[in-house]
Amino acid sequence: MAEPIIHLRAQSAYSLLEGAIKLPRLVELAHGNDMPALGLADRNGMFGALEFSEKAAAVGIQPIIGMLSGFRCEQREHAERYQRQKFDHGRTGSPASIVLLASNQKGYRNLMALSSRAFLEKDDADQPHITEAMLEHHADGLICMTGGVEGPVAEALLHGNTRQADWHLDVLHALFGDRLYVEIQRHGMQSEQQIEPAMIEMADRRGIPIVATNSVLFAEPDDFTAHDAMICIAQGRAVADSDRPKLTPEFHFRAQAAMRETFSDLPDALSATIEIAQR
Repeated sequence: MAEPIIHLRAQSAYSLLEGAIKLPRLVELAHGNDMPALGLADRNGMFGALEFSEKAAAVGIQPIIGMLSGFRCEQREHAERYQRQKFDHGRTGSPASIVLLASNQKGYRNLMALSSRAFLEKDDADQPHITEAMLEHHADGLICMTGGVEGPVAEALLHGNTRQADWHLDVLHALFGDRLYVEIQRHGMQSEQQIEPAMIEMADRRGIPIVATNSVLFAEPDDFTAHDAMICIAQGRAVADSDRPKLTPEFHFRAQAAMRETFSDLPDALSATIEIAQR
């Protein structure tokens, strides 16, 4: 029997104007796909944690509580070193993102603290986010994944800044040690293909494991058009705008067989999904 594959970063309708799956449906999808565990990582919040835990446990699924958190490095040394190498992340005013998963009670409490601080300790005009200084006090019990193409490492690579990408990965590695995983995603986007070789090389050079993840935002491929319209509402854009960022139908709840086929050349990245669940 094949080793199971687990989605570690599903977003529910609690990720307002981003996730489009209500929690009962999300749990139903995991149960129907024989996933023994499922990770919930809504944007900057834990509003669905209790409901998700109850519904998942009721059908024998291990609930993994997490958060997709805005993240900014603010160390003075870093700012001085790269003050002439600043770049636009492509999402004006929006920080890069990392995924944090609670592995024990202390991690869950730290996740709650970080969720609160992300909203309370920011300028009024800024987006919710955490910093490396916050993580220095609240990293215990948390597993970190690098955030896919919207993570700080990937965004630096997409803008051709390999030095800054290395720096960001080193910061996360120092904070989390063997609880850090480099995310590899394949939703059929050019940006993912562009950075994947560098992401794998950087991880291998440091001995950091890679993990295959799928950003689950809607249930079925046929839901893509409706979800795309919802994203336009969130961005204040028109569906007909040709220059707007656009996702693909692969952001649906992909079955285990589809994940095995997509990542057949990276079996260790698939095995890491069950390793993280076991942790």
